[in-house]
Amino acid sequence: MPTETNLQNCHEAEFRTAAHQAAQFVLERRLLRPWVACVLGSGLGGLAERVVHGQEIAYSEIPNFPLTHATGHRGRLITGYLGGVPVVLMQGRSHRYEGRSQREVQFPVHVMQAMGASLIITTNAAGGLNSRFRTGDLMVIDSHIDLLWPRRQWPAHESRDTFRGQNPYNADLVRKVHSIARAKDIVLHQGCYLGTLGPTYETRSEYRLFRWAGADAVGMSTIPEVLAARDLGMKLLAFSVITNVASTEAALSTSHAEVWESGNQAAPALLAIIQQLLEDISGQPD
Repeated sequence: MPTETNLQNCHEAEFRTAAHQAAQFVLERRLLRPWVACVLGSGLGGLAERVVHGQEIAYSEIPNFPLTHATGHRGRLITGYLGGVPVVLMQGRSHRYEGRSQREVQFPVHVMQAMGASLIITTNAAGGLNSRFRTGDLMVIDSHIDLLWPRRQWPAHESRDTFRGQNPYNADLVRKVHSIARAKDIVLHQGCYLGTLGPTYETRSEYRLFRWAGADAVGMSTIPEVLAARDLGMKLLAFSVITNVASTEAALSTSHAEVWESGNQAAPALLAIIQQLLEDISGQPD
């Protein structure tokens, strides 16, 4: 087994070496090189049940892989076929609010890219800020506001292409999933996701501020993965399941259990879109 690396304090080269070693560790035990990586958020782990010839490995078995302690995040890496496409799925993610550094949260993306994935689909449960949204709606993300500081991963002298690409979200994939949603009569919004550190839910004043800033949904994840995927040159698609709708006038309480349950109820529609997208990808000529 590869030796453990201090992901928080290592140099970029050591970080990338650790990611490749972890990827090789998984590949040697699962014999599948994926095309697509999926990150499954709160209440969305059901996609793993649709994987054909699925095999799994616990995060705790993979060198340097960050564990997750959030409710409903099972902490398993699953490989197999979905829609005829070889995939690797993260059934649960770690979060900055669990005490993880930016590097640690991004490490799984580096591992999955090193395994062979060139497209990543990441999902989350989010609070709706847009008054048009309803609980259970889906939103494909086309932009974000990053309040999960700090931004920089590496010392300035190690950074390459620091200002690479301002919009990591793939416009072609966004158009494709809109077409799929219309064909399946699924409500799919498009908008801006705002990421906060958490783990607290927002106040009414914060909701007003976030909406004024242009955000349509708010959550506590995803953006670190998005930034890592962009830096690695991966194609990216990101979804939010709207698990509650914010009120700027009345004080409403939200619990993680309610968020998880709402995500679980909305999951079939999102899973249908993702599976159809992968079936379309598998049918395209090389």
